[in-house]
Amino acid sequence: MTLELKALNAGYGRAQVLFDLAIDLRAGEVLVLLGRNGAGKSTALKAAMGLVPAWSGNIRFGGQRIDGLAPFQVARLGLGYVPEDRRIFTALSVRENLEAGRQPPREGAPRWTPEKLYELFPNLGRMRARPGGRMSGGEQQMLAIARTLMGNPRTVLLDEPFEGLSPLIVEGVAAAIRELKREGLSVLLSDQNLRVARRVADRACIIERGRLCHEGGMAELDAAPALRERYLSA
Repeated sequence: MTLELKALNAGYGRAQVLFDLAIDLRAGEVLVLLGRNGAGKSTALKAAMGLVPAWSGNIRFGGQRIDGLAPFQVARLGLGYVPEDRRIFTALSVRENLEAGRQPPREGAPRWTPEKLYELFPNLGRMRARPGGRMSGGEQQMLAIARTLMGNPRTVLLDEPFEGLSPLIVEGVAAAIRELKREGLSVLLSDQNLRVARRVADRACIIERGRLCHEGGMAELDAAPALRERYLSA
């Protein structure tokens, strides 16, 4: 396993959000966390990144236990994170945002350069000098992913990467995720939209009220309408 959450309990203040959550991300796969709003998907990603403390259980990355580490320490191990709100530097250009995310090459991880990322996201290549604050939401999402890749991670966490994007931009981001898999990266993403998720994911974990309710391949989920109705319908 490249990333493993085992019997994880976590929350905010006194409010528990995750209950004995168990997730394993395998090397070179795309795993999607599905569930309704408030199910705990984003909290699971934040806990993996060290942004939300684990109350109990453990988190391992590449065989090393990482619960209790600060986010910058987790990032230095090669775990990249793209938050739902993107958090790009709006006053900096596309090129400057990418440089802000640059880290040295990492053994066992693809090496990313601005030029390689402009090939992955052609929209960014056409606006290298544009400030982040003058970009559309979809373009900002591409920039947020590209900036994280400049850290040369082994594994990437994507929190709601398709939220609020136009169909055309969704296809561009989905194509990029498929390319990340071809590059050898492992990807864990959260999403609510099964239709989009099935285009990029190998497996799915459904979370309901902080608990794992289902885990399996995408074909298995497609063949289970009762399961989809119970946990994924609005």
